[in-house]
Amino acid sequence: MANVLVTGANGQLGSEIKALHAEYPHYTFFFTCKENLDITNQEAIAFTCKANHITHIINCAAYTAVDKAEGEPEKAEAINHQGARNLALTCKTLNIRLVHISTDYVFDGKHYKPYTPEDTPNPQGVYGQSKLRGEEAIREVAPSNTLIIRTAWVYSAFGNNFVKTMLRLGRERESLGVVYDQVGAPTYAKDLAKAILDILPYLNNPKPKTYHYSNEGVLSWYDFAKEIMRMAKLPCKVNPIPTTEYPTPASRPHYSLLDKTPFKSDFNSTIPYWKDSLDMCLKALGERK
Repeated sequence: MANVLVTGANGQLGSEIKALHAEYPHYTFFFTCKENLDITNQEAIAFTCKANHITHIINCAAYTAVDKAEGEPEKAEAINHQGARNLALTCKTLNIRLVHISTDYVFDGKHYKPYTPEDTPNPQGVYGQSKLRGEEAIREVAPSNTLIIRTAWVYSAFGNNFVKTMLRLGRERESLGVVYDQVGAPTYAKDLAKAILDILPYLNNPKPKTYHYSNEGVLSWYDFAKEIMRMAKLPCKVNPIPTTEYPTPASRPHYSLLDKTPFKSDFNSTIPYWKDSLDMCLKALGERK
């Protein structure tokens, strides 16, 4: 029996793990959020882990407000860097297995082919920089049986995300502009949640290892929005616009497609195609027409 601590349990990924947990009766789950476990407090983490005999931690806790982070670098740093370090130190001390979630924002988006886990990061904003420092802290502490999983364009039936925003705008507007020159692949949080829960028994590496995970396929945000409107049968017209017409405080990677080959081969895993996963999410939301 494994005792699994899930941090950030009220976020998109944490909520999907919570929704799936009954399908994994051989795990006992302990779901925490910032109100009942502050990952910037290492003593609190250690106390929680000891009290509940934790064997695995899935770290879904993160400061993810990409634009807001530009004005709040210390908050992003505390959670994304120091929080990750605290978890790694606790895992090393107590021999706990760790899965830590990171992001495509550690890359600068200037690549021309899918980013591999070995490619050199070069984050362009505060959020990506803080997440990279979190990764580096985990590698420096080097707890065994630890995975860092980078993901991208996360959406879910829970929380706020691009899919829900498009559904709302699709009902409110006759047309809208969506950027066509940022390319990658979305991640349905439920797919990632299931993948993590499936691989927990197989964490057996002497030092932290990095993997990439998103749904299969390649598309732009414009393509994504068009398909959402089509599947939901919303009459809103989606127009392609360049990033220059939609300025944001933080710059976004223009190309952030992730190479999932090592994850698929090492864990004998099949990753769903993005349209199939979008279809599942819209059905879960009651929006598939």
